[in-house]
Amino acid sequence: MKFLKASKYILLPIFALVIFSFTANLFLNEPEISLDSYKVEEGFELSLVAAEPHFSAPVTMDFDNQGRIWVVEMVGYMPNIEGTGEEEPNGRITILEDLDKDGRVDHSKVFLDGLVLPRAIAHAYGGLLYTDGPALYFVKIKNDKPGKRTLVDPIYADGGNVEHQPNGLMLNIDNWIYNSKSNFRYRLLNGKWLKEPTSYRGQWGITKDNFGRLYFNNNSNQLQGDYVLPNTLIRNQFYKPSNSINKGLTRNQRVYPLHATSVNRGYQEGVLDENGMLVNVTASCGPLVYRGNIFPENYNLNAFVCVPEANLIKRNILNFNETETTAEQAWDNKEFIASTDEGFRPVNLFTGPEGAMYIVDMHRGIIQHKAFISQYLTELLIGKKLDTLQNAGRILKVTHKDSKPNAITNLDKFSTKELVPLLSSSNGWTRDRAQQMLITSKKKSVKKALMSLAKVDNEFGSAVHALYTLEGLNLLSFDFLEELLKETKNPKTVAHILLLMEPFASQSNIERMSAISANVLAKADPITDLYLSISLNPWLKIAPATFQPTLATIADKYSFNEIFQEAVISSLEGQEELFLKENAANKFLTKNLGETLENRVNNKPNSIFVIESRKDDSRTNGLKLYRTICGACHGSDGSGIEGMAPPLKDSEYIDGPVHRLSSIILHGISGPIHVNGKLYELNNEMPAISSNSDITDQDIVDITHFLQNAFAKKQKRISAAEVKILREDKPKNGGFYTEKELLEKEFER
Repeated sequence: MKFLKASKYILLPIFALVIFSFTANLFLNEPEISLDSYKVEEGFELSLVAAEPHFSAPVTMDFDNQGRIWVVEMVGYMPNIEGTGEEEPNGRITILEDLDKDGRVDHSKVFLDGLVLPRAIAHAYGGLLYTDGPALYFVKIKNDKPGKRTLVDPIYADGGNVEHQPNGLMLNIDNWIYNSKSNFRYRLLNGKWLKEPTSYRGQWGITKDNFGRLYFNNNSNQLQGDYVLPNTLIRNQFYKPSNSINKGLTRNQRVYPLHATSVNRGYQEGVLDENGMLVNVTASCGPLVYRGNIFPENYNLNAFVCVPEANLIKRNILNFNETETTAEQAWDNKEFIASTDEGFRPVNLFTGPEGAMYIVDMHRGIIQHKAFISQYLTELLIGKKLDTLQNAGRILKVTHKDSKPNAITNLDKFSTKELVPLLSSSNGWTRDRAQQMLITSKKKSVKKALMSLAKVDNEFGSAVHALYTLEGLNLLSFDFLEELLKETKNPKTVAHILLLMEPFASQSNIERMSAISANVLAKADPITDLYLSISLNPWLKIAPATFQPTLATIADKYSFNEIFQEAVISSLEGQEELFLKENAANKFLTKNLGETLENRVNNKPNSIFVIESRKDDSRTNGLKLYRTICGACHGSDGSGIEGMAPPLKDSEYIDGPVHRLSSIILHGISGPIHVNGKLYELNNEMPAISSNSDITDQDIVDITHFLQNAFAKKQKRISAAEVKILREDKPKNGGFYTEKELLEKEFER
């Protein structure tokens, strides 16, 4: 007792400290989450930056000039196993803050809410680009609150489902904003938003290297990319390049998960190995070419890829071979990060202001949209109760044990003069943001400093950043570019200079450009030769006799290289016939120029120039039609509704002949019916869709394919042509089918 009495004065401060720490933690709200189930490559550390309740369902993020995280919450995505309610305006954009500067978010505030399936965000032009439903908006930011809002594109993401809609919003070094799953790019110039066609790229997430080439992927191809800078080989609208754009960079799609995974097509042969492990990627997304400065040197410009279905992140090593890029997996038997936590769903990766790699972990059970989810996966998720893992989410950070992250600096406090040196930062995020801020400032007093930096040759492409900052400020001149070209030895910088000369194509500059072309050719460098052939496009239009021989020289010199040949065809926009007459020996050119001329005559341009909006894909259309026409009776989950319609799950009419299923959809059915051994005495009829003139044969195909995907044990296909025949093959009584007639009638497949 004496001890207790004496020690209470010692214990009270301790208790007070504990209580203070506890209440402070509640106030600061820094969740403690174990990462013990995560295996990270040796030498690297994985830490938690933020988690619920500060946000939920994160799909992407961006940093502002202060280094704070702005996270996009796609709360409406698959809110339940039936996928109903995703049209609800419950999405948000939230600002995350670390007020006590301990590396963990302790405060959050909503910037925008009431959004429908938001999926993209980008700080640019002093404001914020974001998506809301099908639309793309730009909003000014005032004291962390939305100011004036501008509609940039009302049909940015119309059609399809959220897994197949445009996303990304990445501002590239050329001052254009590019997207994944889109054929348009955007730019704010002189107060007006521009929208231009570009090549389709990827499915979810987009990234770039220091040169400005773009990288992306789709669900079954973990890494794709363009060999050339964007929009350089699509000048000829009647030719679609295929050897230089949208290339698979690695043939190896193997994954090495730590545990048996629940994937959508796991029942198909070869998807899982004998131990239930996923063999190849099936949902790759969110790639990142690491351009930070705190990883070891051999990690610089590595491409990391999210594989959420297997709860891991891959590492690929990029190889740059003059005009082509390839990639190889860093290891054959392990991953950069892998976890046994089936809730770990990395969907996007980013380089941060301090050089670390950030992981957007949606952290949920369901990552397959209803339009595509199979009955096999549905049952697995329910069995593991993964369908109940909702409204969570994490932001994780990867650092290296031997490198101390840079301090996060508030760039808003930098003057324009102080921003210029940041274009030489070893951290790509810093260079990119400094370039944006300098352009947004519109201050031309930095011209001299930028022109000096444009002469600096380093591995970070600082000269290129300086050049495009000058371009964004409208401070470039042909004289300066010409002089710079004489001093520049780096082929990649020369390539950009040649492209930046294009707007200066005029009669007065023909002679000088002709001399420049000769000097570039004399260097005999494949990179500069390639971009010379690309950049001649506007010069050919005003002086074909002067520049066609240069193009012919390049075409002949690289006759074996199809990338060069595509560059030549692109530059020959409208002059194919003249060139073909004088250069008929090149088989590739002869064939492809002939096809280009035929496309021009038949007015068949590259589809990117004619597709303004997109239709739903087949299964998304099938899902929408099912919910509109069938779901009211059969239930959103296909379990049927007592007294109205039998279940579709385990139904022999779903698993049986696909022609019979389509016939039922077309012509309806009446009377009692047996499903899975149970008799359903129904007093109503399933109506015939064929009587609805708005429902096409392809719509019937789409409904059938959705039903097969969602409820059949083994999928079967049917074509619109087959549906057309079935439409005329009506029931004997001219009304609805009966169970007896369906069972007696012979159907194919």
